[in-house]
Amino acid sequence: MSKFEIHGTVADGFDAVREEFAAAVAAEDSESGAQLAAYAGGRKVVDLWAGDVTGDTVTGVYSSTKGAATLVVALLVQGGVLDLDEPVSRHWPRFGAAGKGSITLRDVLSHRSGVIGVDGGLTAAELADDRMIAQRLAGQRPYWRPGTACGYGGFVSFAIVAEVIRRVTGRSLQEIFEERVRAPHGLDVHLGLPETLEDRYREVLPSLASPEELAAFWASVPGPHSITGIGYGLNSTPPLDQVAFINTRRVRALGQASAGGVGNARGLAAMYAAAVCGLDGHAPLLKPDTLAEFTMLHSTGGDLVVGPQGQYALGFQAKGLRYPFLSARAFGHGGSAGSEAFADPRSGIAFGYTRRRFSFNWSYPEHDRLAVAVHSAATAS
Repeated sequence: MSKFEIHGTVADGFDAVREEFAAAVAAEDSESGAQLAAYAGGRKVVDLWAGDVTGDTVTGVYSSTKGAATLVVALLVQGGVLDLDEPVSRHWPRFGAAGKGSITLRDVLSHRSGVIGVDGGLTAAELADDRMIAQRLAGQRPYWRPGTACGYGGFVSFAIVAEVIRRVTGRSLQEIFEERVRAPHGLDVHLGLPETLEDRYREVLPSLASPEELAAFWASVPGPHSITGIGYGLNSTPPLDQVAFINTRRVRALGQASAGGVGNARGLAAMYAAAVCGLDGHAPLLKPDTLAEFTMLHSTGGDLVVGPQGQYALGFQAKGLRYPFLSARAFGHGGSAGSEAFADPRSGIAFGYTRRRFSFNWSYPEHDRLAVAVHSAATAS
């Protein structure tokens, strides 16, 4: 039995989702909080929250930001503005230095560019700003030959994407997201949180791991200058405090495109519902051909940075491999602070989940249970 009161609503047939959500938050402490939202066929069927949050609370969603950024890329490709297979250096000549001349936008979005960080690391101030990240990446040599392997650049990959978009359109990725995705649908997902909404932000909290758990975890973590360490920004100078980073106003204000987004479960679920099914009379954001291109599996079989769980479509994580009960083209993106979001074009499910407290080992087993519950309820009839 959860010690938290479960707030919100579920549609008929989704009571089991409420029960699973209650079980998921039962072990949390009183300062924590979580939100869950889901759509089926463009209709909201789950809207729940518990703990020290409300349904309107927003918090840092870390790499779930990449899903929002990828929607911008998909819309620009759909409109003929961007070419996935054109070298990045065609629009950004400096990026072609140090063996990067042949890297395409497709390579970057599928995590096959080899550009996952910089020698010596990036400061927290640099990591907050896509433009500063791009300046540092321009002269960096890839960490493997582009196209030969897959590896996740957690903090930097979408700074490359953002720089291409800025040079091609004259506008920032964040501005285009606001104009074409967030504002038309009234989404609570922000790539740049306005100061007027600061009162709705609740900080991401550090883990409650014991000293023994932390010691055992860090004893087996790859070194800061390993491929894994570079991909996760562990080689930052000084070492990056991930909790402090996402809770910094400058990070939220700039909304850097790899990990600086702010949102809630309602916003994440609605964003994916808008992409696949359309919301409130709007047509789906993505046309069938665009959806097919961006949900096609691109990098599978393992990731040099994150290991076997690194499976990608184009810009999105391959959620059909992460959750085998979903269809092959299910897509979305989770975040290291515990957010999760995806859509399944075949079933019409869109899912959003946020939590305020980090897990010390970036493991969130409730994702599986909640995703199963939503899928089972949505496909029961």
